[in-house]
Amino acid sequence: MTPTQLRAFAAVVRLGSVKQAAAELEVSEAAVSLHIGQLRKELGDQLFRRTASGLAFTPGGLRLASRAGEMLSLQERTIIEVGQAGKGRRLLRIAASSLFAEHAAPGLIELFAGRAADLDVELSVHDPRRFGTLLHSRAVDVAIGPHPGVLDDSLTCNAFLNYQMIVVSGPEHPLAGLDVGVGRLREQTWLLGPSAAANIGVVPTMLRRINVPEEQQQIFQSHAAALEEVKRNHGVAPTISFAVAQDLAKGRLIRVAGPSLRFDGVWLTSTLPGRDALPAAAELVRFVTTPRATQAMLRGPGVGAGRFRPSVHVTLWS
Repeated sequence: MTPTQLRAFAAVVRLGSVKQAAAELEVSEAAVSLHIGQLRKELGDQLFRRTASGLAFTPGGLRLASRAGEMLSLQERTIIEVGQAGKGRRLLRIAASSLFAEHAAPGLIELFAGRAADLDVELSVHDPRRFGTLLHSRAVDVAIGPHPGVLDDSLTCNAFLNYQMIVVSGPEHPLAGLDVGVGRLREQTWLLGPSAAANIGVVPTMLRRINVPEEQQQIFQSHAAALEEVKRNHGVAPTISFAVAQDLAKGRLIRVAGPSLRFDGVWLTSTLPGRDALPAAAELVRFVTTPRATQAMLRGPGVGAGRFRPSVHVTLWS
């Protein structure tokens, strides 16, 4: 089987239509059908059949569907790695949750990448629920963030940093410095970073625990942008305590007290197990537990609003 055949089959699986797959690949429907026919002949399996409600895949077709993306990703990764090796460089691809990417990743990656002159580090932001898929398809080498929520024995997860989530307001906000109950908190405007849009993690957990109505939530492109609005007394926001230490000390932000307003979180690394893990990924997993790495992650507030981008953004350190 060839990469072209696998790409055609993967497109049919994803789109559920030979016609749509042909349009996406910018080839004729006959070409897609030819590639599928060649796979059927080589594998001795019908792979799928057309029904009134769409395509029905055989058990073999489903198995190929799960492998096609992995094989194509491995091919792309190999091309990149061969090119990098030819230039004397290595590439480590990290998937991170938005909270970690904004507040802790810059210091960590700057320090880690600076230890090896031949290493490039690529960081992309993803929903933690996709970590397992990204690792198994070899789209990334290591994932960092909260626990993905689903136990996956095929991944190796290691906790490395605990942090505290608090709620803050501006100095002139009515709740500034008060000890407030849950009922009054629900009435406030909550100014949130992109981590609030995920279903797992400490921020969504806090919002569910307090039962903040959706109409009271405003999500910004970055957590830093949300905090800037908080400083203007436009609402309250959950934030990592170490990220706002200087603002709290200087009175630019005020901590809102209350029995429901402290949540403890933990970040983990997730990799493929054993020898399946890239050596640079295993090196990073060991490095994040060192005192120097912890200090680098905690030393500053992370990137500003202007540097944060959505999950399609890739940042390279070299």
